[in-house]
Amino acid sequence: MELPVNQIMNGDALTHLKKLPDQSINMVMTSPPYWGLRDYGTAKWIGGNSECDHKIPDNEKDPKSPNAGSHISRFNRECCYKCGAKRIDSQIGLEPTFQDYIIKLCDIFDEVKRIIRNDGTLWINMGDTYSAKPLGSFNGGGSIVKGRDMKGISTSGCIDKTKSNVQEKSLCNIPARFSIEMQNRGWILRNVIIWHKPSCLPSPVKDRFTVDFEYIFFFSKNKDYYFKQQIENTKAKVIEPRMLEEKRQTYDEGKYKGEQGVRRTMTRNMRSVWSINPKPFLEAHFATYPEGLCETPISAGCPEGGIVLDMFFGAGTTGLVALKQNKKFIGIELNPSYIKIAQDRINKFANQQKLDALEDRKVTDA
Repeated sequence: MELPVNQIMNGDALTHLKKLPDQSINMVMTSPPYWGLRDYGTAKWIGGNSECDHKIPDNEKDPKSPNAGSHISRFNRECCYKCGAKRIDSQIGLEPTFQDYIIKLCDIFDEVKRIIRNDGTLWINMGDTYSAKPLGSFNGGGSIVKGRDMKGISTSGCIDKTKSNVQEKSLCNIPARFSIEMQNRGWILRNVIIWHKPSCLPSPVKDRFTVDFEYIFFFSKNKDYYFKQQIENTKAKVIEPRMLEEKRQTYDEGKYKGEQGVRRTMTRNMRSVWSINPKPFLEAHFATYPEGLCETPISAGCPEGGIVLDMFFGAGTTGLVALKQNKKFIGIELNPSYIKIAQDRINKFANQQKLDALEDRKVTDA
């Protein structure tokens, strides 16, 4: 098939990945939906009464609910109790257990291994979650849970995570479990990068520390792969020979004042803890990572003119950064409303590029 370069495909990740040819992608940069934190509104109702609102009620409040008064999970994604319609949803992250989530996710990356070049790399942003009962109610129509705030941020989310046999209040350790399963399936784990968030959202908890980081896993398909070394600046203290002699003399005279030196800007191989502030995003997408988070992976993992794939495209940050680095992208997104957000962002950038090129031409002609 002809590659859908600089296009966004609407649908579930696995279905569209199977359409792409072998070894056609240079790298993947993505952030899958985290397990059980929010519903992205992609469900469809099959059968039942087309006029039914298909509301799945708060089981503790609605006396008509079959689970009224119980503590069974309020998130019921199987069917409408009013008309019997089946709720069909292809999104990742609403699996009943983290084991199901990890298997489903790794099955997708099995397909990625087929389509990525032999010298390709894979970069995955992922955060952990706590084992807990669901916080809010779910209306069955694709709304996010009514939980912590308007951004949908929650430490427990919309499913009963205690069903995975992890003690309540314990971290589920999903990133580690995921990376081990990926290694079991043949991926080479080259780095575990820590995304440190200096200005993370405050947390109301009082019996543990506030979590201010997430993970980025850097995998390669083979031992030899494309990688452009990333260099960063650092200010190091340099001791000149003259300063060493002065230091020795003052020490001999009993007037030692400590180490002397000068600060100079030097360079070094980039480290694996990245301090990047999250950026607010005003559109209706609640899990957009900042451009700074994928700038380095795309710079390191994709040559100019190469293709970056993001199968959980969301608001399109991966594609936008790829274009800014003179690279191409392919996006896959299940939610049509997010595709519109992403396309608008990309179109705005492309139009600005055209205007800039026109201005440069006018200056050259003058």
